[in-house]
Amino acid sequence: MEQMFITPIIPLDSIGNIGSDKKVTSGNAGSTVFQDVFREAIQNVKQTDKDLTTQEYLLSTGQIDDAHTVPAAAAKAQLSVELLTALRNKALESYNEMMRISI
Repeated sequence: MEQMFITPIIPLDSIGNIGSDKKVTSGNAGSTVFQDVFREAIQNVKQTDKDLTTQEYLLSTGQIDDAHTVPAAAAKAQLSVELLTALRNKALESYNEMMRISI
């Protein structure tokens, strides 16, 4: 009897940990942390979409033994898109709020 091995889920980097090694106070250096957050989120969307496409191809050609990996990859891709959308929305809300501040 063949033993089945369950591959553990690898956690994604938390948004709170992004740029934590950089000590930024203000100025142009502060924008690099902001850029890194979005760059990493966009890269995450691209990677999860690529993984989903690969899993769908393997399933359609019969090269995959466990069909549950396709819905898991689809859920991961959907969550990464939702995270990117939420980041965009929060950035726009913050920008609009700063524009409303009267000096």
